[in-house]
Amino acid sequence: MNFLAIDASTEACSVALTFNNQTISEFELAPQSHSLLLLPMIDRLLKQANIKLTQLDGLIFGQGPGSFTGVRIGVGVAQGLAFAADLKVVGVSTLQAMAQQAYSRHQQVEVIATIDARMSEVYAGYYQLNEQGIMEAALQDTVLAPEKLAKYLSEYLTENQQVYGVGTGWDAYKGELEPLKINAGTPEILFPNAEDLLEIGQYYFAKGKAVSAENAQPVYVRDTVSWKKLPGR
Repeated sequence: MNFLAIDASTEACSVALTFNNQTISEFELAPQSHSLLLLPMIDRLLKQANIKLTQLDGLIFGQGPGSFTGVRIGVGVAQGLAFAADLKVVGVSTLQAMAQQAYSRHQQVEVIATIDARMSEVYAGYYQLNEQGIMEAALQDTVLAPEKLAKYLSEYLTENQQVYGVGTGWDAYKGELEPLKINAGTPEILFPNAEDLLEIGQYYFAKGKAVSAENAQPVYVRDTVSWKKLPGR
């Protein structure tokens, strides 16, 4: 099975392609340059693999939460490519992708993922490993004041319990969040990577969760942000 994964939801821009049981990828930290980088990155990977977009079995995209502009760019590109090649799509949480990375790199089976959401808030998700090796949400991704995260997680975490942390939120709100994290200091994993989206997305494709391009939707978490589909769709 051949799949393409793209993510532009944070400062990182990444693309990954799996074909004939091989995986190739590109990753670059490039704030505010995603619109310039994403399509050339995709083109290079397709050329390297010597396949066309129409030969793919599906497309996987980072659906947020994250940068509003970055999320829009990523979902818009995913929609455009999927429409052009008549592909089904699957959206993957940015927070889930970082949690999956923690499992793939460090065999962490319980992860709190956070992203600095600005405005004195943090995007946060709590993930646990399932029997298929996929980090799945134990609680719905949310946005909240960092000092409220411990209470939000109290259904699953006992008082003073610490969990492996990933994402940019930990450094942004050290005072409020550090007591929740077992790995001291700046997390090694700060951004999602399309390679981890590939793993999660293929799992969701196998479970029949793929949708048509017109139903590719971002997840902003904040209700105050609206999304418009491509013109005429």
